Amino acid sequence: MFDGVRSYFGNIRGVVVVKHYIIERQIPGIGAFSKEQLREAAVISNAALDKLSGRARWLQSFVCSDRTFCSYLAESTDAIRDHARLSGFPATQIFEVAAVIGPETASG
Repeated sequence: MFDGVRSYFGNIRGVVVVKHYIIERQIPGIGAFSKEQLREAAVISNAALDKLSGRARWLQSFVCSDRTFCSYLAESTDAIRDHARLSGFPATQIFEVAAVIGPETASG
């Protein structure tokens, strides 16, 4: 299972290290998109991911008023940038996740 920092996936080239990234995408007005517009955006994103042949995997996105914060597993920031180019959705900032914490973290 993915531990929040690094994971190992097998692919055609062998075992590769993938990292967890958060991508900020500035998309004016996205918070007002309809359910259908968000579905269409997901279709476009999935089509771009298919072209990357497993180099990146979209986990989820959080939609705010004028931006999204997207969680991805990817081989590199280049894979994230390639997805942005193919999908037409900007990768305004890319952050590598160093750790994941939550309420259960307090329990040790």
